[in-house]
Order: sequence, then structure tokens, then C-alpha cells
Amino acid sequence: MMSIRQRREIRATEVSEDFPAQEENVKLENKLPSGCTSRRLWKILSLTIGGTIALCIGLLTSVYLATLHENDLWFSNIKEVEREISFRTECGLYYSYYKQMLQAPTLVQGFHGLIYDNKTESMKTINLLQRMNIYQEVFLSILYRVLPIQKYLEPVYFYIYTLFGLQAIYVTALYITSWLLSGTWLSGLLAAFWYVTNRIDTTRVEFTIPLRENWALPFFAIQIAAITYFLRPNLQRLSERLTLLAIFISTFLFSLTWQFNQFMMLMQALVLFTLDSLDMLPAVKATWLYGIQITSLLLVCILQFFNSMILGSLLISFNLSVFIARKLQKNLKTGSFLNRLGKLLLHLFMVLCLTLFLNNIIKKILNLKSDEHIFKFLKAKFGLGATRDFDANLYLCEEAFGLLPFNTFGRLSDTLLFYAYVFVLSITVTVAFVVAFHNLSDSTSQQSVGKMEKGTVNLKPETAYNLIHTILFGFLALSTMRMKYLWTSHMCVFASFGLCSPEIWELLLKSVHLYNPKRICIMRYSVPILILLYLCYKFWPGMMDELSELREFYDPDTVELMNWINSNTPRKAVFAGSMQLLAGVKLCTGRTLTNHPHYEDSSLRERTRAVYQIYAKRAPEEVHALLRSFGTDYVILEDSICYERRHHRGCRLRDLLDIANGHMMDGPGENDPDLKPADHPRFCEEIKRNLPPYVAHFTRVFQNKTFHVYKLTRNK
Repeated sequence: MMSIRQRREIRATEVSEDFPAQEENVKLENKLPSGCTSRRLWKILSLTIGGTIALCIGLLTSVYLATLHENDLWFSNIKEVEREISFRTECGLYYSYYKQMLQAPTLVQGFHGLIYDNKTESMKTINLLQRMNIYQEVFLSILYRVLPIQKYLEPVYFYIYTLFGLQAIYVTALYITSWLLSGTWLSGLLAAFWYVTNRIDTTRVEFTIPLRENWALPFFAIQIAAITYFLRPNLQRLSERLTLLAIFISTFLFSLTWQFNQFMMLMQALVLFTLDSLDMLPAVKATWLYGIQITSLLLVCILQFFNSMILGSLLISFNLSVFIARKLQKNLKTGSFLNRLGKLLLHLFMVLCLTLFLNNIIKKILNLKSDEHIFKFLKAKFGLGATRDFDANLYLCEEAFGLLPFNTFGRLSDTLLFYAYVFVLSITVTVAFVVAFHNLSDSTSQQSVGKMEKGTVNLKPETAYNLIHTILFGFLALSTMRMKYLWTSHMCVFASFGLCSPEIWELLLKSVHLYNPKRICIMRYSVPILILLYLCYKFWPGMMDELSELREFYDPDTVELMNWINSNTPRKAVFAGSMQLLAGVKLCTGRTLTNHPHYEDSSLRERTRAVYQIYAKRAPEEVHALLRSFGTDYVILEDSICYERRHHRGCRLRDLLDIANGHMMDGPGENDPDLKPADHPRFCEEIKRNLPPYVAHFTRVFQNKTFHVYKLTRNK
């Protein structure tokens, strides 16, 4: 299978970049010149310097990640088929639609091919724009056709450079969020440095370029930055309207580019609900944000030809339930502490019941089953019942959907990020509890949110939002490793904000009776500068070594398979096999598939289970009948799946199939009492013996060290 090896006979080019030394900005606002003009000039100078650094650090990060990708694969030198194979699993499927649009004679024909697609799932015509989030591929293909760049830039480079360019926007948005929270651009610089030095845990864009999250997360970061600014008190009307527009556009683009958008925004809605209930956020602003979420999803639903999975999302049901519960409980924020606490619990119960009720009603009306595998997975993951469901177990056995590995915290601690994060989090959580208790206790004085009496603890709405955001997404990352990229990037923002925040240091110094405005100034600037110097000293040499390490893509077996398919099979031939491999078959050869990795469809999941019987203990005539029911002409068997050793017993694909079929698993170990021995040997093993029952239905037409391709006999 695919591997990376050291590049041979290559002249290593020396990589040198100037690392600009950062000047200290240690003047407090009360030390500025007294004149208004001088203050205004100082502010303009600070904004100019901070903005310039934000753009530079974003571009440098983009170039750094693109260079790593090039050095890892020697992307500029390998063949086109090798470039396409490097887009593994679902990445290859998404990129194939960009390629399909470019190969279409006209844009109209390209759109028609996507709306009436009969090559992604054999014997079916599906609307790809409805089923998948591929508008970004459509948009890029149109841009590439329109712009006069065809002579200078290959389509694949236009695609990957766009994704790496989005990473520049991503890092810049993180920088700005930290700057907005702390009031100094030094905080943004530290956040960006932490993002880069913790690259293994903050992004995977350099080896999964077309993945949907790599499109969506930059817009998500922009949205968080815009929300952080929007929650500031006393914004001018024009600023507020422009910020709302930025929130809407970024939320819409985030929703359009990732199929899991609804679950991420549900977490955001829970953040807003928590803060609104505890009176830590203006109710009007929370309403605006709820409305933007619903509007964005409905617009995406229209663009995706009324995708039922969006209409049946928990987010829409939850937000509608919040609006209904508000109308029913108008005096939620009045009364004594115990009275308000009781009302709050009742409000929470009402919203929960309404959400489940509305969601069930909508799903029954729409007959929606597209996301049921997600809830089966969550039910099994959190121990709410054992399951033999194939789809749920397929997720449970993947490392990416398991718990966050403990060694993650070791890597984050090496850069001091985790220590700083825990330090800031512990202080802000304590403050949040105090403020929440104060708000629930003090119902008589109608104080504006974020402002309290002098001498009391204060928590700004934008800080409160980012606090609950990082906590909820932290729980999500701890429970599901794949979601860690949503948490670790925000961890960089939150930790850097806390170290540069005058409020944090003021509270800390007052608690140890060392409060002094000069000490606050010294701490909020000296600590981040020392950390930046430490990061440069410890990680700069390693990054330079990483940039000088040259390797190349090497997967001769898959290349041989794709070349054979292109040369020896009809253009309309239908191929069956594993989801991951078939995505590459579609991209490299354009052949029709029986199944693919985009798993958010109930009929596709059933089809995949049927195709995967090639790795189960089934009779050859049964497997042949199943494959032919999908119009299969060729089936590809992979030794890496048939003889899999990567997963432990009970999690190998063949074990999942055996359990789902009620058969005992192979090898030493226990089996459930009700599992029975199979009547037939494992198909993928037995077919290689060329016994008459197998030869009657399957003819081997290709093989190498990894793959075996069999042609199916036609039904008489």
C-alpha cells in the first residue's frame, strides 16, 4: 500500500527564512501622551503593526504547510496518477468532482453531470450537490475556467494552493480572536506560534488536503472572531451591523462546506443557551446569533436541493425550542436565587423536551434515516447499550473516533501550551462561577451584562463565550479524537489571551496581595515574550530540519492497479471493493462504483454492508448475487483487509462482518454464546484457491502483492 520513503539522488536546497525579532510593547494606556492626537496615532501605529504581523504570520504558516506537503511527497515531480492516489479515501472522492467539472465540455454539462450522476453509485442516479458538500469544488472549477491561469498553473496546484491559502486565513483569524480578547497583538502572535509548534495536534491539512474540515474550519475561526467582537458592549450601530454580516457570511460558508456543520453549531448554540440562562450574555445578541444559525442552515438546505438531513438536524429543533420556551417563560430572570434556579431547571427541561419532540416529528414527517448511524454510534460509545450494528461498530473501532490519546497532552505540554491553558482556564472558570452566582442572586438591580459594581469580579461577555466554547469543545475532543482540531486551535487562542489579559493578572496579583498597575504591565508582556523566546529556541532548529527533510511518494501496487484498470477495462465497467479504495478508483480511472466513503446515506450504508460480504464467510453464489444486484463487473480484494492485523480481534473488518452475520470470529479468544460457526469459509481467502464453485462465478484478471481483481460472470 501507500508509503513514504526517503528521496534518492536529490539535491537538497537550502531553506532560509528571516525570522523577524519582535519588539516589546510595554506602555500602558495611562502612560500614553496626554494629547488625543498622540493617542490616536499610537492606536493607528499599533493596529498597523499588529495587522501586518497577522498577515505575515498567516502567509508564513501557509507557505510552511505547503512546503511540508511538497517535501513529503515530492508532489511537483511525481506522475499525475500518483498525485491523485495521494488524495486518500474520501479526499479522492471530493477531488474527483473538481476534476469532473474541469473535464466537462461546458459548465452547464458539468452541473448536469453532478445533478444527475450515475457513476458514483451504480444503477442509481443521485444528485451530488444534494448529497455531498462539494460546492467548493464547483466554485474552484469555475474560477479555474474563468481566470487566465491555465497556462501557468495546473488544476491540481490551483486546488491545493487554495486550501493552503485558507490556512493563512485560519491562522490570521485565530490571531485576531486572541488580540480582541486580550487587547494586545502580542497575544495573537503567541497564539499563532503555538498553532504552528503544535501542528501535529492543530491541523492535518498537509496530508488530507481536500477533507471537508480543511475547507470549513477557516470560516469557523472567522465566525468565532466576529462573534467575539460582536459581544463587546456599546458597539456603534454600523459596527454591529457589519459584524453581524461577517458572522452570517462565515456561518453560511462554514455550513456549506462541511456535512458535520450542524453538530458543531449545536455546540455553539449550547454555549449561547448557557450564557443567556446565566445572564452572562445580552439576550438580544443571543437571539441574533440563534437566528443567523437557522438562516444559514436553511439557505444551505435550499442550495442542497432541500437536503432532509439539514431539516432534521438537532440544531434547528433546539433553536426553535429555545424561542418557544422563552415565550412561555417570560419572567425567567426575576426572583430570589432559589426561585431563579428552579425556573432555570424548568427552562432547561422544557427546552430539552421540546427539542426531542420537534426533532422526532420532523424526522417522521421526512422519513429521515440519514444520521441514525451517528446516534447509534454515540449510544454505543457512551455505554448506553452494546450493539452489533455494523455501522456503529465501524466507527467505534476506528482510532479517530476513539478517546483522545493521553500522549496528546504530553506534546501540548512540551510547548507549554497545556500548562498555560490549564492556568488560564482554572482562573476564568472560578470567575465564571462567581459571576453566575452573583447574577442569579441579584435579580433586583438590572445591570447591563458584563458590567458589575466596582470591586466585584467581572467577566466580559466575549470572554464568557470563549470560555464555555473551549470547555464544550474540549469535552468533544476528549470523547472523539477526530474533533481535537476544533479544540486545540482554540486552546492556542484561549491560553495566549489569558497570559496577555490585564484582567487575569489583576485578579491573580490581588489574590496574593501584590497588585500594582506596573506589575500587571510587566507580567502581561514579559510572560508571553519569554514563552515566544522559548518556542523559538526549542522548536526553530527542528522546524528547519523538517523543512530540509526530503521524501517521495511511493505506492507502486496502487499505481499498477490504476494503470491496469485504465488500460484493460471498459469505461462503463462497475467496480466493487472497499470504500477507501473505490474513491481512488473513481478519481484515477473514472469508472463507476458500487459504494464510496461518503457514509451519510442509509441506502449507501446498506449497500456497503452487502458489498463487504466479500470479506465475510459467505458462499460464492451468495456473494456473486449480491454484487451483481448492484451491476458489478469487477471486484477488488485487498490482502490488507482480508488478513488485517492493524486492529485487535473484534475490531477487524472481518470480525465486524462475522458478528453482524451471527458468526463466530476467527482466532483464539472468546465469542458471544449465541454466535455460531459459519457454514462457509471466508470468501476473500477461499477464492484464491480457484475451486470450481468460485471459478464458476469469478475469474481472476489481475493481481499483485496487494490487490486481486476478479471479473464476475454475467447472470444467465
